[in-house]
Amino acid sequence: MKRARSVKKLVEEFGETYSHLLGINVLSRERSEIFKWFLASLLFGARISESIAMKTYREFEKKGVLSPEKIRDTGWDGLVAILDEGGYVRYDYKTATKLLEVAGNLPKGYQGDLNILYSKAIDERDLEKKLMNLGKGVGQVTVAIFLRDLRCIWEKADPLPTSLTVEAARSLGFTKEISDEKVLQDLKCVWDEFKVKGKDFIQFETALLRFGKTLRRKKKVSKS
Repeated sequence: MKRARSVKKLVEEFGETYSHLLGINVLSRERSEIFKWFLASLLFGARISESIAMKTYREFEKKGVLSPEKIRDTGWDGLVAILDEGGYVRYDYKTATKLLEVAGNLPKGYQGDLNILYSKAIDERDLEKKLMNLGKGVGQVTVAIFLRDLRCIWEKADPLPTSLTVEAARSLGFTKEISDEKVLQDLKCVWDEFKVKGKDFIQFETALLRFGKTLRRKKKVSKS
C-alpha cells in the first residue's frame, strides 16, 4: 500500500511529460510534431537547466524554426542567435552545428521524416543507433529523452533509463539492480502492479527523472 501511494504521489507531482508541457502532440504521429519533439530533445540533452531548454525551444517556436528545412534556411549564425536569446549560451556554437548536421542528414536517408527512420530500424537498439547517427553529439541521453515520450506510439521505442531515473528509482526502493536493462524491467514491473489510472509508464518514468533532478540538486546544496 505504501509503494502504491509513492507511485501515485510521484506521478501526480512530477509526471507531466516535457512534450505535453511544450504543446507538442507526439500522439498525432505527424512528422512535423515528431521533429519538434526531436528538436526539443536535442536541447534537453545538454547539461543545461530544464527551464533554459524550454525557454530556448520557445524561441525556436517564436521564430518558426521547427523543421529541418527551416533550420537549414536559418543558417549557423541565425541558430546561434536563437540559442542565445533562449539563454543557451554555454552550448550555442556546438548546438547550432549539431542542428545543421541533423537537418542535413535527415532528408538524405529518410526524406526528412523521423517516422521513416523508425520504419527502417530493425529493433530498439538499431533505432537508437540510427538516431545517434544523424549528427555528431546526438548522444544516448538525447535519444533516451526523445524515445521516452514515444513509447506509446513507436513499438521499438524502449530506451534504457537515464542515470537520474536510476538514481531516483533506487532511492525510492523500486530497484536494487545494477544494469540499466534490469532496472528498466523492475520499473515496468512496479508500474504494472501500481499503475495510476489514466496515466502511462511514460509519466512514471518522467516523474522519476524529475525526482532524480531534485535529489541531485539537494546533494549539491548539502556539499556546498
